[in-house]
Amino acid sequence: MTSAAPVARLYGAPIETLPPDLYIPPDALEVMLEAFQGPLDLLLYLIRRQNMNILDIPMAPLTRQYLDYVELMRRRNLELAAEYLVMAAILMEIKSRMLLPRPPATEAEETADPRAELVRRLLEYEKMKLAARKLDELPQLGRDLFAVAVAVEREAVVRLPQVHARDLAEAWRALLARARLRAHHTVTREALSVREYMSRILRSLRVHRVLEFAELFDPARGIAVLVVTFLALLELAREALVEITQSGAFAPIYVRLADARSH
Repeated sequence: MTSAAPVARLYGAPIETLPPDLYIPPDALEVMLEAFQGPLDLLLYLIRRQNMNILDIPMAPLTRQYLDYVELMRRRNLELAAEYLVMAAILMEIKSRMLLPRPPATEAEETADPRAELVRRLLEYEKMKLAARKLDELPQLGRDLFAVAVAVEREAVVRLPQVHARDLAEAWRALLARARLRAHHTVTREALSVREYMSRILRSLRVHRVLEFAELFDPARGIAVLVVTFLALLELAREALVEITQSGAFAPIYVRLADARSH
């Protein structure tokens, strides 16, 4: 098996593991001082960098290094928040309490560890920091993703649906049903001309411009007149003299002159 790559070299000799008591001088991390998010962040950094056990913090070296950083920030004229000084006072208090002799504890009571509150705050802060890092790794709009907007020019043009043959057939069957209701037994003979009824439809449209489909027919005159009128209407549509339109699906059918739009 091949050995792992050394983490560093000292005078040419490889160093396989970091010493447990490795101390990083404050000058080596001067550029990172402004990146700490408060005293807890700085303490957690010192503990993790020196492989300290967060549940059994050696207060003397930790306090000394923390005060070195605070003094460095003061000398470099960096903005030193009051909370850094408050934490320095807390560390010195804990250190002093640990140096003082403890009174003998009875079986019914245990002496509280002066570091307990600090350890609790550090663990909670580390948990929140890890959660914030996971949230930051999620894709963000404007950083990892970019919204694409496409401008589309739209022209507001009213487009009426085309009238299909089945629509005309339904309207025609409705007219026939109305005509049968008014059927009578008077036998007459009338000469019916498709061209004549084409002229009648055109004259009506010149007066009214637009008529509903049923208004062009008179069921009272019998089925024969209805048939001729319908044939005349179809012939006018075939010759592009009239337009048959609908305002929507299943809406009434309208008939108008082909040049009615220009008037």
